[in-house]
Amino acid sequence: MDLEAEYNNRALVPDHPAVMQRWRETAEAACAARPPLEIAYGPGPREVMDLFEAAPGAPVAVFLHGGYWQALDKSWFSGLAPALNALGVSLAIPSYDLCPAVRLGVILRQIRAAVEGVRERTGARPVVFGHSAGGHMAACMLSEGRASAAVAISGVFDLAPLIPTSLNTALDLDAREAAALSPIHWPVPNGSTPGGTVLDCLVGADESAEFLRQSRMMADHWGAQGVDTRYEALPGLNHFTVLDPLFDPDSALVRRIADLAHMG
Repeated sequence: MDLEAEYNNRALVPDHPAVMQRWRETAEAACAARPPLEIAYGPGPREVMDLFEAAPGAPVAVFLHGGYWQALDKSWFSGLAPALNALGVSLAIPSYDLCPAVRLGVILRQIRAAVEGVRERTGARPVVFGHSAGGHMAACMLSEGRASAAVAISGVFDLAPLIPTSLNTALDLDAREAAALSPIHWPVPNGSTPGGTVLDCLVGADESAEFLRQSRMMADHWGAQGVDTRYEALPGLNHFTVLDPLFDPDSALVRRIADLAHMG
């Protein structure tokens, strides 16, 4: 199998710049209509998150962005806020440092701090959802008991296949570190510890065979050990357009995240 081709999503989706431009435009419109509160969760310039509040005391969902831990920031994804806000859910979007300036383990520590910052602010574990690298980190937060539920969209749960690809130039993972940072090997959140036991693994049906495999594998593996998992391949969507439903307050995905947030 050509792992480079399977995991290099920008090469797989030639029109990804147009999709990402839509992300940028909806983000700018959302910020203009309802500027977020910027909250520092750590000392670094990227250790900040935007909070789009639906109402005082509303439950908070945390979105973890993708980019293979080496691209993008919170400003690309502000456009996800209006749909959730319309359903009474506040949205927090953290930025974080990127590889190769820091290692992936440092990024995970930052995400822990961001999610714990939301918990301290609200008194409750948030729903955590993420895309691609963010799906990986959402599962990590659930494993560690920091989330009330997790929705992983196009997640990478076993990092080992990335080692021989060009994506690893910035990540610099070896077999030991890849295994240590892969949530497929982490403790299963089966109710024996605090935190949630719901993990949705969603993926675009038009994504590569490896991305379909990763999500199904994670749902099957944790589901067999007591986690309330769901696997779904969303028809007609690729690794970039898989976020399209998040902009629609009437979509099943936004309703699902909102329901989990209100339950949490």
